[in-house]
Amino acid sequence: MTLTKAYKVVDLDREMVKRGLADGSILLVDVREPYEFGAGHIPGAVSLPLSQFDPDVLPQLVAARTVFVCAAGIRSEKLLMTLQDKGLTFYEHYRGGFRDWLEAREAVSY
Repeated sequence: MTLTKAYKVVDLDREMVKRGLADGSILLVDVREPYEFGAGHIPGAVSLPLSQFDPDVLPQLVAARTVFVCAAGIRSEKLLMTLQDKGLTFYEHYRGGFRDWLEAREAVSY
């Protein structure tokens, strides 16, 4: 018998992310690689590339709810599972990712 671990993943949409950034209630952590972040990112996001990801850095950054974002929501969701495997309590990510942000023609920082 194989037991599958249940992960808690909370999918936020664009409007929820926008509200959280506007009112300062979320810290948006972009886990895309530096070249991706440099080519454009959501204003207010901080870069913490997945390839260099160190969960020990998170407590230094967290002043609000931490929400992860990547290009389309795949890497950020996998990261949540990895962090939960390590006993950390991070659950939220931007499901549509930066691709959704661009498709909606939202403002982008460089």
